[in-house]
Amino acid sequence: MRFWRAHGLGNDYLVLESGERLAPALVRALCDRHTGLGSDGILEPVPPREGAEHGLRIHNPDGSEAEKSGNGLRIYARWLVRGGAPPNFRVWTPGGVVEAWVEGDDVRIDMGPARTWGPEPLAGFPCFRVDIGNPHAVVLDAVADWRAAGAAIERSVPGRTNVQFVTMRGGEVSATVWERGAGETASSGSSACAVATVVVERGLARSPVTVHMPGGALSVSVGATLVLGGPVEPVATLDVDPGWLARRGLPCP
Repeated sequence: MRFWRAHGLGNDYLVLESGERLAPALVRALCDRHTGLGSDGILEPVPPREGAEHGLRIHNPDGSEAEKSGNGLRIYARWLVRGGAPPNFRVWTPGGVVEAWVEGDDVRIDMGPARTWGPEPLAGFPCFRVDIGNPHAVVLDAVADWRAAGAAIERSVPGRTNVQFVTMRGGEVSATVWERGAGETASSGSSACAVATVVVERGLARSPVTVHMPGGALSVSVGATLVLGGPVEPVATLDVDPGWLARRGLPCP
């Protein structure tokens, strides 16, 4: 098994370069940061659908799957261009088809339209709900124990949800992210899109919105669709030792 690692502002993914379909137990073992390769998720190339040139499955570190991931898609797009793809193409995901533009290490993704509703109470917190092909709950307030609140909100809806806690200071938009299936995350592309959508709709900011997160800032243009942009940094190509797989009773895909 071979993987290519990259990160978008500290949100790191492994792209499967060689190997078969990934099972949840294998994903959990690979993403373990102490005994595996360590990652916020794994990106698995799949055959494209719906007229797209490429396809993608997105695995969370707990073995579940995400419908869509902004940073994951930006990393996947960078990997595709590294392998010879043209700088502009479409990618199928379970959350819909997106369009990508790659200029060196700067990658933009058209994440499609957002559907919003709320606020509604989730786990006792007023949340604005956003659907971008994957679910989000945006809290427009700082919460002292935001990690515990994030975990509670994540589990409060069927299928779970990503959670963002937003603070506004001097017109600057900042957010901390509790990601479904991953927990605390340095940055999240789809979360930045959800935050930008809510603050623009509520008249708190104008598009394009710069969303500051612990790992850095992403730009989101809010209109009929959401265009997410930011850097991707390649890190390494990694080969998995067959003995590591065998000791865990995991077949080599």
